[in-house]
Amino acid sequence: MSLDKDTVARIARLARLKVPDEELAPLAGELSGILAWIEQLNEVDTKNVEPLSSVSDVVLPQRADKVTDGGIAARVLANAPGGAVYVDRTDKAAGGFFTVPKVVE
Repeated sequence: MSLDKDTVARIARLARLKVPDEELAPLAGELSGILAWIEQLNEVDTKNVEPLSSVSDVVLPQRADKVTDGGIAARVLANAPGGAVYVDRTDKAAGGFFTVPKVVE
């Protein structure tokens, strides 16, 4: 498949890319070469090839699917200044959670 300058200009406009006129012809040649390579790949017989997600046959270890709080809530909340009242947009901890000022009216 061969692309001309007008087609490349239309593709660039649809992709919201600004391509100068002097670059349209070389870009058309490059894109035509890419499309020719893809057409060549379509000729490869893959009927007896199993689909795969990786070239190496490795099974990744899986952890148990259980809900936890991470076990570090106290360490996370230690980062918040707890106790004092803050007027500006500073976070504080209350009841085991971060509290922040209202940002949407």
